[in-house]
Amino acid sequence: MDSRTREHLTPDEVEKLLIAARSTGRYSQRDEALVLIAYRHGFRVSELVALRWEQIELKAGLMHVTRRKNGTPSTHTIQGDELRALRRVLKSQEGDASPYVFTSERGGPMTDSNVRKLIARLGGRAGFAFPVHPHQLRHACGYALAEKGHDTRRIQLWLGHKNITHTVRYTQLSSDAFRSFWRD
Repeated sequence: MDSRTREHLTPDEVEKLLIAARSTGRYSQRDEALVLIAYRHGFRVSELVALRWEQIELKAGLMHVTRRKNGTPSTHTIQGDELRALRRVLKSQEGDASPYVFTSERGGPMTDSNVRKLIARLGGRAGFAFPVHPHQLRHACGYALAEKGHDTRRIQLWLGHKNITHTVRYTQLSSDAFRSFWRD
C-alpha cells in the first residue's frame, strides 16, 4: 500500500468506510456505529473502547465524553443517525449486559488492537490505496468541523484538547481560509 501526504480522511472517504462497515459480516451494526461515533466525536481509540452505556443518554441525545491524555471532558449532542446506530448496537447486545458500547465476541470491551485491525480491514474493503488507521477518523473530525466554519476554540472543546495549539492545525489547513483569494 502507498503512504499518503495527509493524515485525515475526507468526508467522502469516511462514507466509504461506513459503507464497508455496513456490508461486513455479523458485527456490521457494531462496526458501522464504531466508525460513525469515532468520526463524529473525534475519539481516540482508547476513548472509544472505554465508552460505556452509562455515558450515553439515548432519550436526551447526549453523550458524556471522557477524554484521555489529560483532555477536557465534555457533553456532546448525538445526531439522529448516531442514535439509531447506537440503538441497533444496544439491541444486538441484549442478554450480554455489557457496560461497554463496543464489545468483542466474548462480550468484553474491544481492545485498541481490535479497533486498529478492524479499521485497517475496512479501509481495504473500501478500496483505499493507502493504510487506514483509527486516528485518521479523529483528524477527519477536526478538519470537517473546520471546513464547516466552526471556530478553533469550539473545535478545541469538542476534541478535548487542553492546549489550543493542538487544534490550530485543523483550521490552518482548512480550504475556507483561501476561498476569497483572487476574488475582487
